[in-house]
Amino acid sequence: MRTLCLYAMIAWILVLPMDLLLGDPHWLWHPVRGMGKLVQILEGRLYPREEERSSESSGKTQAEQRDWLIRQGRSARLRGGILVLLIVLVTAALTGGLLALAFHLHWFFGVALWSIMGWQAIAARSLATESMKVYDALKKHDILAARRAVSMIVGRDTDSLDEAGICRATVETVAENSSDGVIAPLCCLWLGGPVLAFVYKAINTMDSMIGYRNDRYRDFGTAAARLDDLVNFPFSRLSALSMIAAVFIWRGRGVGSRALGIFRRDRFCHKSPNSAQTESVMAGALGLQLGGDASYFGKSVHKSTIGDPLREIEAEDIPRACHLMYLTTGIVWGLGLMVLLLLVVFL
Repeated sequence: MRTLCLYAMIAWILVLPMDLLLGDPHWLWHPVRGMGKLVQILEGRLYPREEERSSESSGKTQAEQRDWLIRQGRSARLRGGILVLLIVLVTAALTGGLLALAFHLHWFFGVALWSIMGWQAIAARSLATESMKVYDALKKHDILAARRAVSMIVGRDTDSLDEAGICRATVETVAENSSDGVIAPLCCLWLGGPVLAFVYKAINTMDSMIGYRNDRYRDFGTAAARLDDLVNFPFSRLSALSMIAAVFIWRGRGVGSRALGIFRRDRFCHKSPNSAQTESVMAGALGLQLGGDASYFGKSVHKSTIGDPLREIEAEDIPRACHLMYLTTGIVWGLGLMVLLLLVVFL
C-alpha cells in the first residue's frame, strides 16, 4: 500500500506541471477523441436516425401513435443506458489494462504512463488558452474573431453576441469547466488513478454529445445526462468550496465573503443541479451577474441570472476568471499532495 501511494505521489507531482507546461497539443492524439468516436459508432448501431423512426409511425391512429411514442421512448432510454454501460466498461478495461501492463514491465513505465494519462485527463492550460483567444480578439476589437473563438468553447449560439455577451459566455465557461474539466478529473485521479479519471472523462464526453433535451436525445441521452449529474454532484460542490477558498486568498475577506454569500444564494439557479455551483462563486468573486437567457440551436432558452450586477462585465474579466481557476486548481493539487505525503510517511 505504501509503495502504491509513493507511485501515486510521484505521478501526482508531475501531472499538474505537465498540464501547465504542455497544455493540449493539437498534434498529440487525445483519448477523449477516441471516446467521442466510440460514442458515435455505438450511437449509430444502437439508435436509428430520427427521420427513420418518424417514418415508422405513419398510418397509425392517435392512440396508436401515443402508445408507439411511449414504447419508442422506453426503448431509446434502454439503448442509451446500454451505450453508457459499454463506454464506461471499455474505458475502464483499456485504461486499467494498459496501466497493469506498464507496471508489469517496470514501475518506471507504470508511473510514467500514470502521469501521462493524468495530464491528459485535466485541462487547466487548455481552458485558459482557449479563453484567452477570446480575450485577445476582443482587445484587438475583432468581434467576428471573438465570436469564432468563443464558439469553440461554448454550446450556445454566438453569431449575434455583442462584446458583453461574449465576455459573459467565456467567464461562465471558465467557471463551469473549472469543475468539469479540471477539479473533478483531478479529484478522480487522486481517488482512483487514471482509470477513474478516464471513466469520468468518458461520462463527461457522453453528456456533451448526447445529453441534450432535444427531440433526438431527450430519451436516448437520459442515462448519460443523469449519470453526469450524479458523478458531478460532489465534485461541483468541492470545486465551489475550493474556489471560495481561492477567492479569500486572492481578494481578501471582503470579496471572499461576498462570493460565499452569492454561492449560498444562487448555487441552485440553474436547471442542472451542478452548473451554478462554481458560476455563483465566480459571479460573487468578480462582482458580476452571469447567466440569463441564451440561444441554443436557434431557440431562446430562459436561464436564471446568477450574482449581482455590481458593475458591467468587461474583457479583463476573462483573465481574472482564468487566474481564479488556476488558483483553485493549485489549492486542490496542493491538498492532494499533502495527503499523499502523509500516507507515504505514516503507512
